[in-house]
Amino acid sequence: MHQISNYVYAHDDLLRWDIPTKRLPNPYHDLPFMLIRGVLDFDECSSITSYVQSQQDKHTASLRGGDVNSQIRKTDLYTLPPEYHSLYQARFDALRSEIETFFSLSLTRSTPLQVLGYNEGGFYVRHADDSSELRDREGQTIGYVSSAPERKLSTVLFVNDTFEGGELVFNYLFDENGEMITVQPKAGDMIVFLSNPYFSHEVLPVTKGFRLSLVAWHDALI
Repeated sequence: MHQISNYVYAHDDLLRWDIPTKRLPNPYHDLPFMLIRGVLDFDECSSITSYVQSQQDKHTASLRGGDVNSQIRKTDLYTLPPEYHSLYQARFDALRSEIETFFSLSLTRSTPLQVLGYNEGGFYVRHADDSSELRDREGQTIGYVSSAPERKLSTVLFVNDTFEGGELVFNYLFDENGEMITVQPKAGDMIVFLSNPYFSHEVLPVTKGFRLSLVAWHDALI
């Protein structure tokens, strides 16, 4: 493993793979990503969760490119009324300067907000937000090809935490004890990370309850 921040190490395989979009934050940060507490308060999270759970209008989330493959991801897409989108945008704008400073970039445009729900059994296997994995005949990863270069930064805002399972795992990042970096969602918190393969991640299966998050990807000048 090689150290990429004060307390986080990356798998050495990343050094030998072809990663066209490789980029890392300042190595003197404690963590190579931001975990921002309390972006939404309890009442706001409860209101959004209640609204989503009352909806009948949802559809299965597809992969990049439009394919639906329940072996890779099992999530549902929901819609929110304009007032919730405005609330999200206001909170994100308030954090913009701090995020730009941390990652040494200037944010430009963002994708529309995705409202992602994971019912019991929902999951999303390992993936990089800006790239597709290249695998050999034995199924082993040998590199990555850029497939969404406009995605420089990924944000996930956790709306609830009244479920079991559903952890966010960074597959190639480890702590000083060699344990894979795992984030247990807490309602109202936002995690911000670079979209490249160093930050490949998965959502573990939800074993009980319903997991809700607001996800967006952001382009930037670097």
